[in-house]
Amino acid sequence: MSRLNQDSILSDQIWMQKAIALAKLGQYSTRPNPNVGCVIVKDGQLVGKGFHPKAGQAHAEVFALQAAGENAQGATAYVTLEPCAHYGRTPPCVKGLVEAGIARVVVACVDPNPLVAGKGIQILKDAGIVVEVGICEADAKKLNQGFLKAMATGMPYVRLKVASSLDGRTAMASGESKWITGVEARQDVQHWRAISGAVITGINTVLADDCQLNVRQLPDTDLEMVVQPQRVVLDRQGQLPLDAKILAVPESVMVMGPFRPELAHLGVVQLEVQSLSDLLCTLKDFHIYDVLIEAGATLATAFLQEHLVDEMISYIAPTFLGQSARAMFNAEFTSMAEQLRFKLEDVTQMGNDLRLSLIPSQEKV
Repeated sequence: MSRLNQDSILSDQIWMQKAIALAKLGQYSTRPNPNVGCVIVKDGQLVGKGFHPKAGQAHAEVFALQAAGENAQGATAYVTLEPCAHYGRTPPCVKGLVEAGIARVVVACVDPNPLVAGKGIQILKDAGIVVEVGICEADAKKLNQGFLKAMATGMPYVRLKVASSLDGRTAMASGESKWITGVEARQDVQHWRAISGAVITGINTVLADDCQLNVRQLPDTDLEMVVQPQRVVLDRQGQLPLDAKILAVPESVMVMGPFRPELAHLGVVQLEVQSLSDLLCTLKDFHIYDVLIEAGATLATAFLQEHLVDEMISYIAPTFLGQSARAMFNAEFTSMAEQLRFKLEDVTQMGNDLRLSLIPSQEKV
């Protein structure tokens, strides 16, 4: 590869990283739309930038083109996701790019949404615009893991959050669990809730903790801009108390269990599904693309054994709770061949705790 090409690729990567940083500004507010950032560059200078702030509002390309004005003519646009090619609440972004006279568009990743799926790129090419795809693709895909998976497979991206001691325990035998991890780890959980369309839990967790599972605090973030997640309670025996804290905002609660007229009267969505995979498919129909599981060992184990978990976020506190404390996983395995292996993607210290990011391993034992 020539030095000129190397310099060009490096320059593209630098500008795309700026677009990715812009896209992250909407990570708590754009759902169910994806996070998208755009920068427009002419003669090596930034002339326009923008990000998509909220569903129903203008897309990133529109803000960037408005900022660039006449400087968009002959410029290069860097976009983290393929520009849309269809009319929704807003006009297609490819139309704006073409009309502005953009000469080159660099796209980080293709949009698998059937309404787009390469159509935006083709329209740009047909208009004589040079299009390049794949710059910083991996980083851009992390912005929208749920959206991309849901559009491609029909299933949301599932994260399982667990917090345990060094000996793999999540609560005392009595159910007491406040607090195993420190303030920093518990604050970090707020981020995972805030990027999720739904938080799934089991009825036993609700009965034991009377939890709300909403977003209550995010550093440097206006909570009014945060799209709160739906809370999904698996309650097969119909035990959810009507005075549970989670029902303080009943319209944001879904219950998987027998139909209860009193819940319907409150505005709770009741889901008539039986399996966990059917539940996830149904959530996708509600435009929920990222799911966070915060539950006890029984439900967490069920999701793991059915291979429905895409990523596990594991917080480990430097403490021992003893053999009578509750385990984080309760399956009964009799051979090493049955084990569930994971690949370690990231380790981050959170105060005095560790946060591990793990994905299921495809390696055979």
